[in-house]
Amino acid sequence: MLRLSAGLLLGGLTLLATAVVWHNWGDLLTDPQVARAPATTAETLQRGSYLVRAGNCVACHTTRGGAPLAGGRAIDTPFGAVYSSNLTPDNDTGLGRWNAQDFWNALHHGRSRGGRLLAPAFPYEHTSLLSREDTDAMFAWLRSQPAISQPQPAHTLRWPLGTQPALALWRTLFFTPQTFTPDPKHSAQWNRGAWLVQGLGHCAACHSPRNALGASGGVADLSGGLMPVVNWYAPSLLSERETGLASTPLAEIVRLLQTGRNSDATVSGPMGEVVQHSLQHLNPEDLQAMAVYLQARARQAPSEAARPGPPPVRASVAEHGAKVYERHCATCHGEQGQGVPGIYPALASNRAVRLTDPTNLVQSVLYGGYAPVTAGHPRPFGMPPFVLELEDRDIAAVLTHLRMALQPDGHKAGEVTPLQVNRIRAETTQ
Repeated sequence: MLRLSAGLLLGGLTLLATAVVWHNWGDLLTDPQVARAPATTAETLQRGSYLVRAGNCVACHTTRGGAPLAGGRAIDTPFGAVYSSNLTPDNDTGLGRWNAQDFWNALHHGRSRGGRLLAPAFPYEHTSLLSREDTDAMFAWLRSQPAISQPQPAHTLRWPLGTQPALALWRTLFFTPQTFTPDPKHSAQWNRGAWLVQGLGHCAACHSPRNALGASGGVADLSGGLMPVVNWYAPSLLSERETGLASTPLAEIVRLLQTGRNSDATVSGPMGEVVQHSLQHLNPEDLQAMAVYLQARARQAPSEAARPGPPPVRASVAEHGAKVYERHCATCHGEQGQGVPGIYPALASNRAVRLTDPTNLVQSVLYGGYAPVTAGHPRPFGMPPFVLELEDRDIAAVLTHLRMALQPDGHKAGEVTPLQVNRIRAETTQ
């Protein structure tokens, strides 16, 4: 009986291992590996340049102050750091010895040259939606760039998470290469927007929750989530309460994507990088398509239940918050939080202020920052950091003032506690 049980266990493990291997490398046997040379016409190179911009490749594949696309930037995860690869055509440290098939395998199958599985910090679940013509054009343009010799640092993922067996098992659970199929029920413009948002834009990589193993929602999941380690909350793009895309005019959505601000909102944090390095460079037709798709998705989302009003704030907290606001905030944002149009954002009736999760507010007060520099907004005004000036109780009180005293009845968001501020301060990597 014991021998039979051991045999069944061994057989089960063998079947599991076979299934994992087939899931991750089976296409090498079923699909032809064609190492064709991509076209290098001016049209192809222009298309490749545009797609690389649309994918925001430069943001992750460039170190601060380093050569563009030479890699080496640390992508911090809860499991350790993953370092981006060198995308320049250097023979020893970049793509110099790669061919178009290798590049296709990386973007569609999440495998490096030689079959090594890539860590999912690279959003290949999104890039798998690209066509072979798309990846060939991107590869041709990358090959036309100056070669930079810069080795990729070794990842520092905790053992065994960075090993090939662990990655193979993770991918079997959470990743299957896809192709983008237009939805015949929607217009060509809607489908173009869907392809951009789900594919190159990889919006769900930030705007969806992640599970304990680091897997995000599907490529179309835009329900919002806290970005680990970076510690910013990417709001739900489907929620009227959080982003309001269902009721925002399309022109204002396009303006926000293109310039980083519109009449009601200003992007900050990681979204600022997306606008600066990617979205501002897209053509008006693609920005309009993204806006159409995002608004349609938001309008299809279920209605949100009304939330009960928050409990009243203690008088001592309210008084302290008002004093901190008057001393540090009112000069720019106005006594009633009305802001200065085109310069300092209004805080009254501001969805970002009223988010249930106050993480982004705490981050902004602690570390300040600027909106992205764009052609449509070339000189954004910034906010100074208060990380060394204000204590946790000061920040909690002033944010409570913003969320309660400055918001209209029916839209008050509730108190922020010193404990919340302390936790966010401690968890944030700057």
